[in-house]
Amino acid sequence: MSASVETIDQVKEVLDKLRPFLLRDGGDVELVDVTDEGIVQVRLLGACGSCPSSTITLKAGIERALLEEVPGITEIEQVF
Repeated sequence: MSASVETIDQVKEVLDKLRPFLLRDGGDVELVDVTDEGIVQVRLLGACGSCPSSTITLKAGIERALLEEVPGITEIEQVF
């Protein structure tokens, strides 16, 4: 991972807060990387990986939380 350990830890904290909501719907999220440019790369797992609403979950849910709570984060992108 490319970003600072502090930033990565903050991202993990936010993902851990959101995880129960994803698990309730049969899905999960895995942190893949946080780039120097502040792009958080995640992999959606389980039901979230194939859900038609996954883009909304990613952008409206996870990205919004990360932008609000972690300084330096610019966007989120899904990797497969």
